[in-house]
This record gives sequence, C-alpha cells and structure tokens, in this order.
Amino acid sequence: MEAPIYYSKSEFIETDTGNKVSRRATIAGPQNIILGGKTIIATGAIIRGDLRRTGPGHAVVISLGRYCLVGEGCVMRPPYKTYRGNFNYYPMKIGDHVHVGANSVVEAATIGNHVEIGKNCVIGKFTIIKDCAKIGDNTIIPPNTVIPALSFFAGSPGRYVEDLPESTMEVVEARTKSYYRRFMPFEGR
Repeated sequence: MEAPIYYSKSEFIETDTGNKVSRRATIAGPQNIILGGKTIIATGAIIRGDLRRTGPGHAVVISLGRYCLVGEGCVMRPPYKTYRGNFNYYPMKIGDHVHVGANSVVEAATIGNHVEIGKNCVIGKFTIIKDCAKIGDNTIIPPNTVIPALSFFAGSPGRYVEDLPESTMEVVEARTKSYYRRFMPFEGR
C-alpha cells in the first residue's frame, strides 16, 4: 500500500463528481471549463477558461477527462492564433488519466488518454499529443508538434527518444487512480 498524500480539507473544494480543486488554484471562466470527474487541480495551478472566442453563449474552452492531475503551478490556456486580423482562441481537449507535472505550461490543442507530461515542461500552441505518450521533465515541445501514440519525447526542443511499451495504458491508469485514492484530506486534531 502506497503512502497517502494528505491535503488540508479547508484548502480543497470537492465537487459532487469527485473533482478536488485547490482554493489556491486560479480557475478563470469556470463556466467554460469541463472537468470529467475525479480530477485534481493542485495549489497554484492556473486554468484559463476565460480565454475564448468572442461571440454569444457559452463555449467549452478547456475540457479535462476523468482522473486528470494538474500539478502545482501549472498553467493551462487554450491555443490561439490570429487569422485575417482576428485574434481567436481554440478549445483544448484533454482525455482521461492525464498527469501534468508541476510548473508546466500547456497550450496544446488535444491531449489524448493516458498521457504523462513531466515537470517544468512547455507544450507549445496547437500541439497534439496522442494516447499513451510521455513527455519528460523540462521538455519544450514546439508549437504544432504531433506526438505519436506510445512515444516518449524529451529535451529542448522535445525530440523522439523511444517507443513506450504496450502496457503504458494500464500503467498510467493504475498510477492516476492510485494517486487519486491516496490524495486524502488531513483531519486536523
């Protein structure tokens, strides 16, 4: 049995779908952000749902799947580009069982399921990360990069290092579920 990861009950808000969001995280434009359930957003994380296409109605800007872990100090903001003089943001879709390490900045268009992004990474605008990929710590992925499924990228700029084993999906899923289970409130005395 792995050791529990304790947090102060007063510091996190737990939603009815089991999301645990730090009160010291910045969630801008929450009406434009979808959390799939059992997702943890750590202290100091910034999720920018307020950056969206102009126009009427709600727009889903960032959607995260189930069992996602957004590490301390991460910044997640939708990718943008200027087209014919108009500045536009595009939605960011993140799959299930995605772990983003501390202090990483993510502006990807799509992140698949069972993806691990290390600490201190920069994921450039409109990057597409396929299922079961892994990004090493301190990696900088240039904009518009496509990271293939089951591949490990590292370095600055990020480059292909090796293929990951077929068991990656099960390993990452077990890891994110275990982290969620161990992430429990510390009952003060």
